[in-house]
Amino acid sequence: MTFQAPKGTFDWMPPRSEWALAVRDALAEPARRAGYGYIETPAFEDTALFSRGVGESTDIVTKEMYTFTSRGGQSLTLRPEGTASVMRAVLEHGLYGGPLPIKLWYSGSYFRYERAQAGRYRHFSQVGAEALGAEDPALDAELIVLAMDGYASLGLRGVRLLLNSLGCKECRPAYRAALQDFLRGLDLDEPTRNRIEINPLRVLDDKRPEVRAQLENAPLVTDHLCGACKAYHEEVRGLLTAAGVAYEDDPRLVRGLDYYTRTTFEFLHDGLGAQSAVGGGGRYDGLSEQIGGPALPSVGWALGVDRTVLAMEAEGLLAERPRGVEVFAVPLGEDARRRVFPLVSELRRAGLAVDMAFGGRGVKGAMKAADRSGARYALILGDRDIEAGAVQVKDLTTADQTAVPLAEVVQFLKGKLS
Repeated sequence: MTFQAPKGTFDWMPPRSEWALAVRDALAEPARRAGYGYIETPAFEDTALFSRGVGESTDIVTKEMYTFTSRGGQSLTLRPEGTASVMRAVLEHGLYGGPLPIKLWYSGSYFRYERAQAGRYRHFSQVGAEALGAEDPALDAELIVLAMDGYASLGLRGVRLLLNSLGCKECRPAYRAALQDFLRGLDLDEPTRNRIEINPLRVLDDKRPEVRAQLENAPLVTDHLCGACKAYHEEVRGLLTAAGVAYEDDPRLVRGLDYYTRTTFEFLHDGLGAQSAVGGGGRYDGLSEQIGGPALPSVGWALGVDRTVLAMEAEGLLAERPRGVEVFAVPLGEDARRRVFPLVSELRRAGLAVDMAFGGRGVKGAMKAADRSGARYALILGDRDIEAGAVQVKDLTTADQTAVPLAEVVQFLKGKLS
C-alpha cells in the first residue's frame, strides 16, 4: 500500500519549497522592522474560542472546522485562523497590562475543511500580524503599508488593495436593520434566509452568482456610517495616500469573519483566477470582550503563503531558483573524500552554502551532480592536488579552473561569492 497526502493538502517540495520559505520571510520582515514581536500559539484550541470569536454563523464555524474530542473529553479544534488564538494568548498572559499597543506577528499552518481547488487548500500557511490595545487609524494604515511592502519586496506588481469600513456598534445596528429589510425580499434558499436573521453581512460575502446578482442594489454600509466612523475611515485613507499606497474603495467588502469592525481590507491578485485574495484583515474592536476579556480594540491581517507563491508564479517571478548551494565539492578517491569533508564543514561555518558528492560516484557522475545542484563553483580534489596542497576551483558558469592552496580556499571563495 502506498500513502498519499489527504485531499485538499499538498507537499512543498524543493526547489519550490524554497520559495515558500522566502515568502514567509519577506512578508514577516516589514512587521519585524516595525517592532512586532514573534508569537507562536498551539495548532489546536478549545472549540468555543473559535465559535465565539470567529462567529457562530460563519462558514468557518458551521462547515469548515476540524473538530475532535480529546481523551479527556474536551472539544478541540485545529485552528482555522490566527487572530482568535493570538487574542486568547494575550488575555491569558496578561499582556494588556503593559505598554499598548501590543504588536505581534506569527507564521504557521491553518486548517479548514473547504472544497479543494486551485489556491484553496484544507491545510494552508499564513503569515499574520496583529496590533492589540489601541484604537488609532495610524495603526490600521501601518499594517496595510507593512503588508504592501512585503508583497513589493518579493517583486510582485499585481497586488491590489480593496478598502472598506464596516462601522461600529453605534452605527452598525441601523445598517443591519436596513440590510435585513432588503434581504428578506430576495429569492434565497432556506440556509441563507436563516443567516439574514443571525448575521446579514455574511450574505453579502456569498460568492454564488445567483445570489450576487440579487445583491446589486443592496444598501451600502458606507451610507450608514456615523460621524466618528466616517472621520476614522477618512483618516486611514489619507494616511495610506500619504504613504504612497494605492487602494480601491469597495463598499461591499465584508470579509468572512464576524469580529471585524470599522477598517476592513483585502489584497487581491488577478492572476489567480477565482481565488484571487492573497491576504486580508481589518479592525476587530470587540473580539476581546467576546471571548471574556476587557475592551481591547485591535487590528490585524493574515497573508497567504501558498497564494502568494502562486501570485509570484503568475508574474513569472519563480523562473530563477531561490538561493541554494553555492559550492559543490567533488572528491576523487577515498583519501580525497576524507580531506574534503572537514573543508566542506569549514566552508559552511564560514557562511557559505556547500554540498558534496556522496556515494563513491565517479568523476563524471560527481560533476553532473555539481551541475544539477545549481552551485556556482565546484571544488575538485584528487591525489595530485593533495600532494600539491591545493584544490581545483572550477567556475561552473565559465568553466574556468584555478588551483587554490587549501589554506586559502575559504577566503578565496568568500571573496568570489560576497
